[in-house]
Amino acid sequence: MKSLFEASAAAMLALALSAGLAAPVWAQSHWVATWQASPQPVWGADFLFPTYVPAALNDQTVRQVARVSMGGERLRIVLSNADGRAPIKVGQATVAQPAGEGAVAADHPRTVTFGGQEAATILPGASLLSDPVALPVPALSQVAVSVYLPHVTPMQTFHWDGRQTGWIVAGDQTRASVLQMTAQSSTSARLLLAGIQVETEQPARAVAVLGDSITDGASAGLDQDSRWPDFLAARLVPRGVAVVNAGISGARLLSDGMGANALARLDRDVLSQPGVQSVIVMLGINDISWPGTAFAPDAARPSLDEMKAGFRQLIGQAHSRGVRVIGATLTPFEGALPDTPLDNYYRADKDAMRHALNEWIRHGGAFDAVIDFDAALRDPAHPARMARRFDSGDHLHPGDEGNRAMAEAVDLEVLLPGLDDPLAMMEEVAR
Repeated sequence: MKSLFEASAAAMLALALSAGLAAPVWAQSHWVATWQASPQPVWGADFLFPTYVPAALNDQTVRQVARVSMGGERLRIVLSNADGRAPIKVGQATVAQPAGEGAVAADHPRTVTFGGQEAATILPGASLLSDPVALPVPALSQVAVSVYLPHVTPMQTFHWDGRQTGWIVAGDQTRASVLQMTAQSSTSARLLLAGIQVETEQPARAVAVLGDSITDGASAGLDQDSRWPDFLAARLVPRGVAVVNAGISGARLLSDGMGANALARLDRDVLSQPGVQSVIVMLGINDISWPGTAFAPDAARPSLDEMKAGFRQLIGQAHSRGVRVIGATLTPFEGALPDTPLDNYYRADKDAMRHALNEWIRHGGAFDAVIDFDAALRDPAHPARMARRFDSGDHLHPGDEGNRAMAEAVDLEVLLPGLDDPLAMMEEVAR
């Protein structure tokens, strides 16, 4: 059902067109989310994993590379200070086509403005959306985003496991085609950059994937764009559908951890992303397995009923915004994380709860559709384990071939009914 605003806008547009007037600017632009890195709070030195980022930046440039799903003639970037406690001053930002090893194409990078100004401030707890930038970006291609921070800037918001090399260099090098690497450092974490949107000629749809480290790509090849949502994007982009990855390593449905719980970040990471019509939810293994490990030694495991209630609440909130919700079963993990401080992540009683939750996801009728990743990745001869050819080696996270198998297991029609019918697709976008 259309909102009052949408109905009024449609009526105004029809009236203008019937009178022979040009469509207003808001009716000519169609923006869709095409890439995302969900923000997380930077944790302290006492946490199990290092952050891989400096405590603060000062008079430094951060250059990062991101592979978009859908392409377009113009783009916008989103910078985040979601967990910051002080404003962040951005001195300059640019976008360009990357040329490898931190370099960008020889033709000059495009300046990014915010409200017409090159400098901007990201307020604490807020995000910053840029003005449109005229940089044609083909589908499934990479974009280099450079941001200069002129003042001392504590790093309080990041995305920990970016699976992509970025560079931190001295001074304002936002317009440099080749970075001067003096006092250079690299990181695979994401800083500031939280999203990219592209403009399309016709309204486009997007699928968001809300998940944990398996979705985030914890064992995907570095700089290879081989997370399972990346492979899914390669299948969906030819059909005019973008994919945004809202995975956070360590994410849980019901509790905070290496990021906010799913319900706390649902609006920001999924429902507010332009063009999102469906969300795939693959969460729960950390809710089941974190308690009792070095992550949460004294925490109590949630009950199956509590997990079901959490999923139902997530589904209800998504449905209230007209977003379709597809549940994904949890993959096998027997023997997970051997020879690590988390070698008790797997236990038989935890696996029993995974099985019970999977059965509810498959047959409980709460979701609009189901993707059975458990069936896609398990070893037929030993169903509690992931098949060897799909296993990254830690028995929890799939490797690149496992990620590819997950993407191929997705029935595209259940994501967005009418995907092969252009007329039905246009009607769905208009609703």
